[in-house]
Amino acid sequence: MPKAKYLEIYQDLKSKIENGTYEFQELLPSENQLIQTYDCSRNTIRRSIGSLVTDGYVQTMQGKGVRNIFQPSPQTSFILGGIETFKESAVRNHQVPRTEVLCFAEITADPKISRQTGFAVGAELYYLQRLHYLDGKALILNHNYFLKDVVQNLTKEIAENSIYEYLEHVLHISIVTSKRVMTVEKMTQIDEKYLDLGDYNCLAVISSQTYNSDGIMFEYTQSRHRPDYFRFQDNATRRGSLT
Repeated sequence: MPKAKYLEIYQDLKSKIENGTYEFQELLPSENQLIQTYDCSRNTIRRSIGSLVTDGYVQTMQGKGVRNIFQPSPQTSFILGGIETFKESAVRNHQVPRTEVLCFAEITADPKISRQTGFAVGAELYYLQRLHYLDGKALILNHNYFLKDVVQNLTKEIAENSIYEYLEHVLHISIVTSKRVMTVEKMTQIDEKYLDLGDYNCLAVISSQTYNSDGIMFEYTQSRHRPDYFRFQDNATRRGSLT
């Protein structure tokens, strides 16, 4: 399935913003220039720019153009409002990623797992523990549950590379929505065993339920982060007073 044209333009513009081709506070080329550069329709350009606005890369100014408002972070930064893989965030942060699969099992959801994840009792699942390294440091421990009916033929080798790449490019699954809860929790014995925690005894924890284009929850993940390397960013806009 070919990638939509607006996504290709979005990715190219985002890359140019991140690598400094367009500097902070600089105006992007005009809409007409972008139409000529990418040989596409006005609506396609506007959709691409809209995605950049949503992700906090640019701001549109009526009658003036589109301004780059992106500033790279000196610390590892994950996107709160979007769905981004570990590998994608590492590349964006100019870090070297590596994933080690500690556990790969096929399980059936019991009442305890059902309450924790939201999957129905009796659902057939893949359960994984994955340790993520950034620049050689073990900083993130993921507990992943995937619905086998959707994430078919998952393997340890796929999980060490990128599960989302497999879903999107091999199984052609559209990943649409992720509901997230952020907490701070005491470390567990597993955290202490595998993570480079230094003097920390707590972790920043992201629990997420992720849905495909059919509205089916196919993933539950608990992502446990060393706190001083944890930073989520979002792009918030004020909708105006209700009174």
